[in-house]
Amino acid sequence: MYSLRNNFPKFRFAMNPISTPSRAIMLVVAFIMLTGNISLFSKILEIYPLTIRNFPLLLSLASFFSVLTTIFFLLICYGRFSRWILAFFLLVASQAAYYMDQFGVIIDIVMIDNVAQTNPQEFAGLLSINLAIRTLLLGIIPAILIIKYFPTVTDYRKEYRSRSRLLIILFSSLFVMIAPFTAGYASFIREHKVTRFYANPTYTAYSLIKYGVQQFNISKPTVLKKIAHDAVMLETINKKTELMILVVGETARADRFSLNGYHRDTNPLLAKQDVLSFSDVSSCGTSTGVSVPCMFSALPRTEYSKEKALNQENALDVLSNHGVQILWRDNNSDSKGVATRMKYEDFKSPTFNPICAGECRDIGMLSGLDKYVESRKGRDILIVLHQMGNHGPEYYRRYPKEFEQFKPMCMTGELRDCTQEEIDNSYDNAILYTDYFLSEVISFLKRYDEEFATTMLYVSDHGESLGEHGFYLHAAPYAIAPKEQTHVPAIVWMGRNFDFKLEQLKPYKDYHLSQDDLFCTLLVVFELNSKTCKSKHDVLIQNQNLTE
Repeated sequence: MYSLRNNFPKFRFAMNPISTPSRAIMLVVAFIMLTGNISLFSKILEIYPLTIRNFPLLLSLASFFSVLTTIFFLLICYGRFSRWILAFFLLVASQAAYYMDQFGVIIDIVMIDNVAQTNPQEFAGLLSINLAIRTLLLGIIPAILIIKYFPTVTDYRKEYRSRSRLLIILFSSLFVMIAPFTAGYASFIREHKVTRFYANPTYTAYSLIKYGVQQFNISKPTVLKKIAHDAVMLETINKKTELMILVVGETARADRFSLNGYHRDTNPLLAKQDVLSFSDVSSCGTSTGVSVPCMFSALPRTEYSKEKALNQENALDVLSNHGVQILWRDNNSDSKGVATRMKYEDFKSPTFNPICAGECRDIGMLSGLDKYVESRKGRDILIVLHQMGNHGPEYYRRYPKEFEQFKPMCMTGELRDCTQEEIDNSYDNAILYTDYFLSEVISFLKRYDEEFATTMLYVSDHGESLGEHGFYLHAAPYAIAPKEQTHVPAIVWMGRNFDFKLEQLKPYKDYHLSQDDLFCTLLVVFELNSKTCKSKHDVLIQNQNLTE
């Protein structure tokens, strides 16, 4: 009895899974791998279906990601802050897992930038009961438990030795796991890179660090680089000043516009206008935070970076330097740094926008616009209207009730809870509202057709996945982004006194264009000539000689 009593505490200690920091860390890893990596293991099973032949490799891959995650936490969790670090990542992992599982998104630097720039209204649209329950059960409660019960280290030297031995064992085990399956791992690493992006929370942590470094570099003071400094105004036959409205759309897919052949009549009003819809236009990125600054910059998509774009002039700067009056009205998040040095008006609240029944509508951006134009007659004017458009996932909120033409609709942001028909109907109704908005923009410009050379250009920032290939929403890495996220609509209307005629552009209707062309298109519209655009191939530059 004496021996048993003396050994019982040791037995209880051995059975306590959080008796040491290392054991607590491994328990947290096991929890995250089981609850937060459903998307990762689902993607792996798509590549290697569960068969007797594939089972050893699948077991090796599951062990590999689990060991890597354990090593990650063992390396960053030391001392008194360990419990807080683990609690933080439990919360992060629960959030990342929800959006990966629910929408098929990847939590990379672009997605983190989207989250950082999300305004309260957009954030509210992403909230749901499922998110709240999942956050509570898989994030908050485990975080509280680990904070409360994480063991306190009394002998740091002993803990360091124990941790070092465990890390050596884990690194050695990686070799043991990989060695029998070198061919399988080589194929997995070379051909299925994107699957690794679903590793939670390690890839999320990598993206957070990368985003932090990017923001630090952006915040450092720099001298704004001059762009197209050689630009000169051309002498043209048409002496009328320019009035252009550039509508930056949101989350609109080219294949959902009936002007581009969609089987539903989503453009009944634009079809009555003399417009031209370009059928093959690609975006700079798959998110607003990338596409908007990219399309206004002189950088091509392949060379674009946020740091470069924000540290040099964009198209608006070049135009403003040559006397063009610039106004940016925004019913979305913001201009993503494009209009920092321009006149900017926020139409996301009733302060400016008079049409805010539940949600401020795009059509409100036309309110009072006539006063702005009237006060600047005799001067070139560019007005940018940044839409709320088809911003998801609550597409049903993006239009007034009178535009509920396609029914039934998906009346929630939980898109997986809706049928494909309901999602399509809600999304297409929002396209109908954009059709109405653009037709009203054209009607506004027609009132100034005698005094100005008027034109409207509409281009969406990016597209949207509506369940195709298991993807929802947008912001997929461009290298693997489905066409639904990169194929965007672009529509042009020209007034009677504009320098170009629509007939000149019709041969290019199916010509491949991209948002890279916007910078020089704006310069040409306002009759600016620069060597920056000499190597470009957009359709206005090709026809520029007709107006010189």
